[in-house]
Amino acid sequence: MLELRSISKQYGRGAIGAADVSVTVEPGQMIALFGPSGSGKTSILHIMGLLQSADAGEVWLDGRRIDGLSERRAAEIRSRELGFVFQSFGLLPLLSAAENVAVMLRLLGVGGETSRRRVLGALEAVGVEHRADHRPAEMSGGEQQRVALARALVHAPKAVLADEPTGELDTNTAAYVLELLHKIAEGGAMVVIATHDPIALDIVDTAYFVQDGMLHLPDPDELQMWLAEGEGGLSIG
Repeated sequence: MLELRSISKQYGRGAIGAADVSVTVEPGQMIALFGPSGSGKTSILHIMGLLQSADAGEVWLDGRRIDGLSERRAAEIRSRELGFVFQSFGLLPLLSAAENVAVMLRLLGVGGETSRRRVLGALEAVGVEHRADHRPAEMSGGEQQRVALARALVHAPKAVLADEPTGELDTNTAAYVLELLHKIAEGGAMVVIATHDPIALDIVDTAYFVQDGMLHLPDPDELQMWLAEGEGGLSIG
């Protein structure tokens, strides 16, 4: 399992990224962190993925404490046990889809036929195997996000962390990407997304709200109010 235990993070001028946050993600579970812009959801996700360090608290993965490690050791855990998906896709423009996905395996020293087989399998799993030889500029935004998802999956990570994975996608494509993430969880991985997309509420196992760095489970009244405000685009940025 992936755990945050009493995590706190503060930035300059009093900005709070996390305030005594504790959360546990089990294998096979998909959770979402909702909240307005600046609420702390991305900070919490980044601390979970060892992309930022917390000021206090602990991060645990499968019974091992993984915060406070050297950057070299943290990078090993990120590359071997975690997968990342970002709103901006993060694909290298001069590489094909297959080459972008293979970068993850190259970092782990996997090449040759093993790499080719795993790359094509990952692209097929997200439905873009026909784009294997295309560069990002030759693909739609939805196709690029699916390639980014294949890259996050190709090394079979224990946890997939996605920061606004549908932020640049239309509604139908966003729903498809979220369903793919849910299938990944059903396969046994832990999936955590930071999002403002209300579509995710119908897909995730648990939805948390983040406000001023604090995380909580919303009650039904709060959920309905959030959805009503969200339809107007007022409070889910």
